[in-house]
Amino acid sequence: MKYKFDYLVFIGRFQPFHLAHMQTIQIALEQSQHVILALGSAQLQRNIKNPFLATEREEMILANFSEADQKRIKFVQVIDVYNDEKWQKLVKSLVADTVEPDAKIGLIGHFKDDSSYYLKFFPEWKMVELDSLAGALSATPMREAYYRGEIQHDKFPAGTIKFLQKFQETDIYQQLRDKFSMHDKSNLS
Repeated sequence: MKYKFDYLVFIGRFQPFHLAHMQTIQIALEQSQHVILALGSAQLQRNIKNPFLATEREEMILANFSEADQKRIKFVQVIDVYNDEKWQKLVKSLVADTVEPDAKIGLIGHFKDDSSYYLKFFPEWKMVELDSLAGALSATPMREAYYRGEIQHDKFPAGTIKFLQKFQETDIYQQLRDKFSMHDKSNLS
């Protein structure tokens, strides 16, 4: 099969990995030999916005794909640097370290809102711009529901659901849930 790209880069935090993320990767796999997932916020400290470590997100994501597709998905871990220019250079460097020298690289994504401005940082990569997928899902309300003990089965692929159920049994989940509960109550007052 002839692909348009050797690599398509998909940037996200995937906290957690939901159906629109999965649809994006499926589209990327149709157009590219490999997909590179640039996992944002890859530092080791957990918080209610970033509950899962990069390695956990890799596990969560791969659980949703066939063995053949798993071999075509690569990951780079992007730490938060809070400087657009440094972040852009970091992403480019991590991708360059992953691909062959003359690889044809593209970027896949959706200009969801103002937070998607970073997609314009890579003009040398051809953009595969997607429309809103899976009903314009947003991970923030999904995380909030998760901290209230609810896993929204209609918004996640099966591998993510299993991961989230297993994670709910950990002390880490309980600590994050307690922090969210305190944070949630403080926002009400």
